[in-house]
Amino acid sequence: MISLSDVAKEFGDQTLFEGVTLQLDRGQRYGVVGANGSGKSTLLKLLSGEESPSRGEVSIPRRAMLGVLSQDHFRYEDERILDVVMMGDAPLWSALAEREALLDASEGFDADRYAQLEDVIQRREGYSLEARAGEILEGLGIPTASHLQPLSTLSGGFKLRALLAQVLAARPDVLLLDEPTNHLDIVSIRWLEKFLADFPGTALLVSHDHRFLDNVCTAIVDLDYQTIKSYPGNYRDFTRAKRAERERREREIEKREAEIARNRAFVDRFRAKASKARQAQSKLKVIKRIVIEPLPTSSRRYPRFRFQACRPSGKQVLSIEGVSKSYGDNPVLRDVSLEVARGERVAVIGPNGIGKSTLLKLAMGIVPADAGGVRWGYEAHPGYFAQDHREQLEDGSQTVEAWLWEACPEETRGFVRGQLGAVLFSKDEVKKKLSALSGGEAARLVFARQIVKRPNVLVVDEPTNHLDLEGIEALVEGLRAYDGTLIFVSHDRWFVSELATRVIELTRAGIQDFAGTYEEYLARAGDDHLDATVTLRRARAAKRKGKVGKGKRAGAASAAKRQRKRLEERLGAITGELEACEARLAAIDARFCEAGFFERTPGAEVGQLEAERSELKARADALLREWESLEQQLAPLAEA
Repeated sequence: MISLSDVAKEFGDQTLFEGVTLQLDRGQRYGVVGANGSGKSTLLKLLSGEESPSRGEVSIPRRAMLGVLSQDHFRYEDERILDVVMMGDAPLWSALAEREALLDASEGFDADRYAQLEDVIQRREGYSLEARAGEILEGLGIPTASHLQPLSTLSGGFKLRALLAQVLAARPDVLLLDEPTNHLDIVSIRWLEKFLADFPGTALLVSHDHRFLDNVCTAIVDLDYQTIKSYPGNYRDFTRAKRAERERREREIEKREAEIARNRAFVDRFRAKASKARQAQSKLKVIKRIVIEPLPTSSRRYPRFRFQACRPSGKQVLSIEGVSKSYGDNPVLRDVSLEVARGERVAVIGPNGIGKSTLLKLAMGIVPADAGGVRWGYEAHPGYFAQDHREQLEDGSQTVEAWLWEACPEETRGFVRGQLGAVLFSKDEVKKKLSALSGGEAARLVFARQIVKRPNVLVVDEPTNHLDLEGIEALVEGLRAYDGTLIFVSHDRWFVSELATRVIELTRAGIQDFAGTYEEYLARAGDDHLDATVTLRRARAAKRKGKVGKGKRAGAASAAKRQRKRLEERLGAITGELEACEARLAAIDARFCEAGFFERTPGAEVGQLEAERSELKARADALLREWESLEQQLAPLAEA
């Protein structure tokens, strides 16, 4: 579907990639990976037409519709959230708007144009656009109650979710998504994975989320060695294939070097002997024919995170008792109690807005609790990595070297520069101002400060947000070797699964505390517990199984039967009304499709039919929502 032929991209004297020839097929989902600065975002811009290649050709079918994730939410601030999403399908949105304008016109109804617009709307399934947009918003964690509010009412992260929904609702032929999992929690990432699994077009996804790349991708596009190469399979398959390819090339070089050495030894030994002179010359010719192409240097760089505790803490590291916290009228945490023991690696997970970051800030004393208390154990020395870790880089005019040296003034410059070198600050980079750091550089620097301060408890909030894949892998290795206690919040499931020995999931109903790995937690809870409807059904079932006496159980069973009968009666009534609505809608649509209908029918009558159709559609949608709600209510009563 998409092809790149001998493509190169340069910025001044910097070559990002060259000699790139690729074919990207329909139905494939390509994960785009590479070091920061290798050109991942640039590749997407070439495909979208935002930038042009320095050399070569990018070919995309003329009629292919591209879906590109925008970061500019400011142009939509005053628009309704639902409208912002529906605007993603620009031709359909335009047709719907023009049709409404025709119907509102007081005179001069253009029947031909109306028929053309109606054809566009029917072909693009325009009458289901609103429902489709609402479903996507729900999947991305934006509730129905917010859909008719202006986009400006959402926080920055949720605005970007709305823009992601805009791209997905358009149903493009090609999806180009740069870091789509940023600002998504685990629940929303799972929904996005399921959505992409059913996507029929071509998708290119830049992501630093290992599990997402494994679950979604059918191929990996790797930017390295100043070129781009495609590997079949998911990210795990790619890492194995690339490692095997590198090892094969290293063995080939070793083999050729050994052959040269053997021939060279023969020449050195027998060159002076007349009887062997001809053979020695022959060996010299063999040596000249052996060509060894040096292995190119990878653009990937791995930092080294060497965390070490200053001393062991007491057995009881942290105690949180009955903590509650609200922001205005919004309660975030209610009566939360938990204890953390020395050596535990506690993952705190849950949807955005549930209070994960607040819990860590309460523990660190950054925000006060409304009720309850926090107590650190004997000899517990916590170190903190904030989700917005730039707040920890207080004075932006300081240099990288000066800021780190403040944390260890007794150490030498050589020690400080060694620590900075370990986290990829080399040479003149140590003189960089804090205000000029990228997100990934700032994250590595904050971790370097924790390394030199040597806390015996690390409290870490969303550490992977700004790190590339290599940085995340290096951080996992460093935290595995850490001899202290770890408490962390993360939406990166691979990161959680690699480190957690205990999982605390924050939910609206309270906390779920599980002693075990993330994989063991999922095995117990089921991966579908991340689905909101499943969670609701399970909660109702658990409530129904409350401890009751024999007599109460009999009474409850009788009440459940009565409730079931009432719900079934209502369900039957709704079904009948829904069928009537759908029959009338079909009749109206059939009239619209009649040859010459718009030419012979007065505009007023067309408008009346259109208004009736809109009312019927709204009523049918409402009935369908009520029907689904009744089905959910009936599910736990099925055995009553």
